[in-house]
Amino acid sequence: MTLKALQASSTSRNGVGTFIRQCKRLDFHYCDWAGSSRGMNLFLQHNLPRFAASHPSIEIHVSPRPHRHPVIRGHFINGTQHSICVRNLEKGQVLQKAEILRDMSGEKARRVKGGRVVGSLNEGTRGVWSPFHGAKAPSFEG
Repeated sequence: MTLKALQASSTSRNGVGTFIRQCKRLDFHYCDWAGSSRGMNLFLQHNLPRFAASHPSIEIHVSPRPHRHPVIRGHFINGTQHSICVRNLEKGQVLQKAEILRDMSGEKARRVKGGRVVGSLNEGTRGVWSPFHGAKAPSFEG
């Protein structure tokens, strides 16, 4: 009996086609008593089961934090944590904040320095623009 070799249907290309979500865990802290947690409590009852089912790669922790404002804390695979206070927000707004943490990379926000945002080894074909190029400026002598 001879065996045929299986033909590879696709080849790996150094991570192309795969996606690893940077957020590994979301902690939801709330208070049962305080009014500032009303939107968080509604979110936990109505929206969280659907959110958790649609994102199985994210670990969800829910814990009470009495007499404190509600907070969502995201833990990322690079070891950083980011927290967002959701006091006095509606359940839809709490969902938006959870999605913001879900989509974050975990890196610190950095300011872009310098005039050129996009760097390249090749200069543009039109050269570097200068305000002294082109037509002469109109004179305002009367």
